[in-house]
Amino acid sequence: MPAQGGWVAHGGGRMSGELLLVLALLGVAIVLFSLGRPRADVVALLMVALLPFTGVIDVSEAIAGFADPSVVLIALLFVIGEGLVRTGLAQRISSFILRVARGDETVLLVTLMLSVGAMGSVMSSTGVVAIFIPIVLRIARSSRIAPARLMMPLSVAALCSGMMTLVATAPNLVVHGELLRNGYEGFSFFAFLPFGVPVLALAIGWMLYARRWLGRGMPAAPSSRAPRLQDWIGQYRLEGRAFRVRVGEGSPLVGRVAAGPEVETVAGVNVLAVEHLGSFGQHVLESPQGRRLAPGDALLLDLHDPAIDAPERFRRLGLEPLPLEGAYFSGYANDIGMAEMMVAVNSPLAGVSANRARLQDRHDLAVIGLKHGRTAEVRDLAEVPLEVGDTLLVAGPWPAIRALGSGPEGLILLNLASEADEVSPAAARWPFALACLLLTLGLMVSGIVPNVQAALIGCLLMGLTGCVDLRSAYRCIHWPSLVLIVGMLPFSLALQRTGGVDLAADLLVRGIGDAGPRVVLAAIFAVTALLGMFISNTAIAVLMAPVALAIAAHLGLSPYPFAMTVALAASAAFITPVSSPVNTLVVGPGGYRFGDFVKVGTPLALMALLVTVLLVPWVFGM
Repeated sequence: MPAQGGWVAHGGGRMSGELLLVLALLGVAIVLFSLGRPRADVVALLMVALLPFTGVIDVSEAIAGFADPSVVLIALLFVIGEGLVRTGLAQRISSFILRVARGDETVLLVTLMLSVGAMGSVMSSTGVVAIFIPIVLRIARSSRIAPARLMMPLSVAALCSGMMTLVATAPNLVVHGELLRNGYEGFSFFAFLPFGVPVLALAIGWMLYARRWLGRGMPAAPSSRAPRLQDWIGQYRLEGRAFRVRVGEGSPLVGRVAAGPEVETVAGVNVLAVEHLGSFGQHVLESPQGRRLAPGDALLLDLHDPAIDAPERFRRLGLEPLPLEGAYFSGYANDIGMAEMMVAVNSPLAGVSANRARLQDRHDLAVIGLKHGRTAEVRDLAEVPLEVGDTLLVAGPWPAIRALGSGPEGLILLNLASEADEVSPAAARWPFALACLLLTLGLMVSGIVPNVQAALIGCLLMGLTGCVDLRSAYRCIHWPSLVLIVGMLPFSLALQRTGGVDLAADLLVRGIGDAGPRVVLAAIFAVTALLGMFISNTAIAVLMAPVALAIAAHLGLSPYPFAMTVALAASAAFITPVSSPVNTLVVGPGGYRFGDFVKVGTPLALMALLVTVLLVPWVFGM
């Protein structure tokens, strides 16, 4: 059939000048992608600017990708992923992995890959890797394992997660969108699952073997230079000083300000936090600053005088002891932080006791530890005068810890606990985040509303429930990935209009000859995967999806097996570090070289090819 511009698909392969211009621009984009300079998103914008000069598409069509539903959906999924991070669900996952593994590297690797695969199936695989990199580094430090032995399994599992659901990765949405543009129904939410599960299982088995090639000669992950809360508990002799109590009806503390001299003088304690039940029944900690105590309040206390008989004191004050999680509130590390500060020269606090320094009044921080030189003070801190050069250990809510800056007047900030980097700013909101995620997935799976609308509802609910704020929502979106997709989408339209898609389909079919459908699918997979070695998997999906649909039409077969093959091949970007942002993200933390990905990734790509050729025709009844 003659194509626009005078090209005839089956009549000698003549190409129009317009097609040659489009192919020349595509070739330039591929070369620049391969070189890595300039950045991929800059290259995409350059193509958007140049394509209208070919005369094939106009400016409005070149920038139409910014309104493409798939692009909008990807942006919204980044926001939902940010809500999961800010509410601490990622940290809960890391803690779960460590508990399950119990120091066994094999169990650790399997649990990690299964967790990443599951989480990546409902959100962006790139976002999952970004979330899990600090988690994996923390796990590596805790388990004394070289990060290289865990980082590549992380990227492999994230890529496999892209084969699980419709929203797991951008290429799936791109192929789905191409089906819709051609008048087909598109894929269901779980259409990818029959192929993704076997690939993930094979990947886990392969990584258990291939890990022997990773991290050779590399040292185990070093412990963080910053001290952890547990370190300070021992250094400052805080054991046995932490209590959790409930205020009784007749307690003399009722009506008193929790963080004030009244409670400190009467009770001989520092109130670090007031605990109450929030939404969904979860326990919420709030600052004691300005809070008047009421019957039923649960308090986290520091008993700063070790000579006090705690049970007798609590009985006299009408306080009921409650179970306490962790040593000195280490189980509440997401809410209560610590920092070390030093008394500076000419400090007005020199000669003043810690009690009279009134740091809790001014900065919402209680002094819980004191060192003269290297020796921790074990007397009643309320009465010990401060000296120049003394080191103070203060505790309080993390926002107050972060607000210290360079330190309050007369004090120099020395150290923040390393847990500061792990704290979730909206930890108390995790049930809301989970509910929003489940609602979004439910709407997507049921098909009650379009996927974009479902994700938008989820994002708005994340904002309304305080899981994300506007600043974090805009900041979390990976704009370079979106710009890359938008910049490559016009090529699909331009190649279709100039006959390039039909030409590619015709050449591929002619090259295969009269081979069966499985051979055709294998060829499509191989071409997609090979091109994806040096080009973004999203860009490849944009280019290959129309080619695959054209081949299906040429052969008179259903488009779904061909579209699915492109999506699976685009996710099988295991072979090079530049084939997917997922791989690029782990290169630095894992200390990998180009050859590491080739050695480990090539067998994985062949496994994915085998699964695709065997299962896709069977599932779709081809």
